[in-house]
Amino acid sequence: MAMNRERGPLVTFEFTDRDFTRLRDLVRKLTGISLSDQKRELVYGRLTRRLRALGIANFRDYCDFLEANLDHELEHFTNAITTNLTSFFRENHHFEMIAGEPLHDWLLRRLQENGRLRFWSAGCSTGEEAYSLAITLAETIPDVFNRDVKILATDLDTNVVATGRAGIYPENRIEALSGERKRTWFQKGSGDSAGMVKVADELRGMVTFNPLNLMGDWPMRGPFDIIFCRNVVIYFDKPTQATLFDRYANMLCDDGVLFIGHSETMAEICTRFDLVAKTMYRKLR
Repeated sequence: MAMNRERGPLVTFEFTDRDFTRLRDLVRKLTGISLSDQKRELVYGRLTRRLRALGIANFRDYCDFLEANLDHELEHFTNAITTNLTSFFRENHHFEMIAGEPLHDWLLRRLQENGRLRFWSAGCSTGEEAYSLAITLAETIPDVFNRDVKILATDLDTNVVATGRAGIYPENRIEALSGERKRTWFQKGSGDSAGMVKVADELRGMVTFNPLNLMGDWPMRGPFDIIFCRNVVIYFDKPTQATLFDRYANMLCDDGVLFIGHSETMAEICTRFDLVAKTMYRKLR
């Protein structure tokens, strides 16, 4: 038996094929996430902490509990099984596109014509993507903080949404940024907050964080000029991806732009977009 030197024997939980299938079906139904057989160990490892917290002895009983208490337990369940991997200016070529021609000129024209710009970071994780976008806009759009430029950041996981809203990170999260960006957009903590940094208030004021299940209703009206949905659809099957891309098209303005992750593609999935650059798609209709 495995031993934990500080806590004694590790408790193991019965986890049958039927238990995994029930959980996988629930995840797919409620969130659209498709879990392969290779994710079984990940699901076990992520959920055992929840079983311990609830005092539940096996996964069969947890499945029963989850189905009977969806209103309360679904948030804990989805927070446990979702993966959040991000960093500031991850896949930086997308931010370079926004700062450069011709996309930046298009955004300036949109701002002049409509008096507003709207961006959506879908699957925002702990917020680094949304703040990277805010920094890019702040550095390239004159007087941006006095203009109607807003970013919506959403994620299924309420814990990471709360982290993004707070805008506080370990200092090593920004070590790859230039000294100028660190000084301009982050405040170093002191005392009990030593080793942490806080995103500048001006940037935080530009971004609104909200929890959102992409498979549920979308309360926002749009239209958005640009949507980031990067490294999200890889967790969905092809029919779910097609539905999601179609809904994004409905939320974008004419000629609006959708960015997806470097390992993702829209080929043979959705015909409402045209590939114009690496993982950058422009809405056709």
